[in-house]
Amino acid sequence: MKERSVIHSTFVIERSYPTTPQRVFAAFSDPSKKSRWFAEGGGSVMEEFEMDFRVGGVERTRFRFNEGPACTNETIYQDIVPNRRVVFAYTMALGDKRISSSQATVELLPAEKGTELIFTEQGAFFEGSDGPQIREEGWRQLFGQLASELES
Repeated sequence: MKERSVIHSTFVIERSYPTTPQRVFAAFSDPSKKSRWFAEGGGSVMEEFEMDFRVGGVERTRFRFNEGPACTNETIYQDIVPNRRVVFAYTMALGDKRISSSQATVELLPAEKGTELIFTEQGAFFEGSDGPQIREEGWRQLFGQLASELES
């Protein structure tokens, strides 16, 4: 019998954006804006993106890196406080194999020069997963893409 394992990890990313919390929140809540920084680009090809931004709503994203298997992200929104907080639970799958399950919180705090974003992820990473270090790097890249979206 093949041994199964899980790695539990929590990481926090803090990032400042020189714009209002309302604009940053809109980049999370507006499907067309979110798809640009979250699902498009970054070396992957988006195959599917749908989003129902409300408590209990579901977001689904499917994308591929090069010729590899499809990566699927399924999110359920747990709590939304406009312009302040978004809490969601999400799973990631590579092909037909689930590789992780996470709870994530995005906090938006007004700051002197714009908005301070605090992202906290608590994850369970399964066999064959990217692991917590690679996941954190992925979110850092996404938050860089968010910065570009906010500049446009």
